[in-house]
Amino acid sequence: MKTTALNKIHKQLGAKMMPFAGFEMPIQYEGVNAEHETVRKAVGVFDVSHMGNFFVSGKDALAFLQYITCNDVAKLKPGKVQYSCFPNEKNGIVDDLLVYQLDDDRYMLVVNGANIEKDWAWVNMHAIGRNVKLENLSGEYSILAVQGPQAPAVMQKLAGDSADLEHLKFYTWTKADLSGHKDILVSATGYTGEKGYEIYVKNEWAEDIWNALFEVGEEYGIKPAGLGARDTLRLEKGYCLYGNDIDDTTSPIEAGLGWITKFTKDFINSENLKKQKEQGLSRKLVGFKMKGKGIARHGYDIVDENSNKIGYVTSGTMSPTLKEAIGMGYVPVEKAKPGSEIFIQIRKKQVPAEVVKMPFI
Repeated sequence: MKTTALNKIHKQLGAKMMPFAGFEMPIQYEGVNAEHETVRKAVGVFDVSHMGNFFVSGKDALAFLQYITCNDVAKLKPGKVQYSCFPNEKNGIVDDLLVYQLDDDRYMLVVNGANIEKDWAWVNMHAIGRNVKLENLSGEYSILAVQGPQAPAVMQKLAGDSADLEHLKFYTWTKADLSGHKDILVSATGYTGEKGYEIYVKNEWAEDIWNALFEVGEEYGIKPAGLGARDTLRLEKGYCLYGNDIDDTTSPIEAGLGWITKFTKDFINSENLKKQKEQGLSRKLVGFKMKGKGIARHGYDIVDENSNKIGYVTSGTMSPTLKEAIGMGYVPVEKAKPGSEIFIQIRKKQVPAEVVKMPFI
């Protein structure tokens, strides 16, 4: 099993470590609910170094990325970031990712840790015959996600006069000097729904940055947070998790990702996805709240009032903020309207739930 550059620190802090995406990762320290609340009210730091980093450069870099991703990469310029996905040929999604434009002909793709090998094979397969250089530097970088309403103050204190991080716009990036290390890439991104940043740093500097963050952040109530809280935070905001809510069999249109699927260009499977959008969907990803006792979990059946299976749960939890059981799942379009009643099969019981508009908070 792989480890991140911060593995030793997590263990020193007493983190509960578990396998995730082929890595030994911290799931929680103090507890999921406490860490969740820290991010919503103050500032938490996640180690997300399991994510992959691919670099794409060369004369055909833009054309290549336009073809293999569904969003419009031409809208980017150096300093901008874009959420996107790799569509496959069967109306599914190979992965969702971030696209960073680093320079005129140079980009960074940040992919899910569990999909690094699959994604690397995918981009290489489609790069044949194109004037592009591909580099997989996933093992060389650590990524720290600093998230929460106090994140801007912490990051500005850490950066000093080297960069204006406090006013860095959402989905943009800049370079900053952090803890004596120059030109560190910092982006105003994250997957918690709070103000936040992601720091991309060489592995050998990761401990320095981590320690510096906790030193300057002490007055702001900074705490480490594990992947358990990251999951509850993203679910409250209705953000999709690859492998749960989206996968090789779910289309971006069904998953509510039409906003990143731009038919102003040709890309892999764009014709079929356009038809799907125009002809109408048979199912949609929805959010729901439990009306009866029980928590919906990934893989549970969704049934109708006659006990017929009509869909399945993709994600579910007890919302630490709302103190209610919430979830996401695929249902027929006629059941996708907010207010629709559905039932979750929890063991031998069919527990009522109501479709609601996302985000939950």
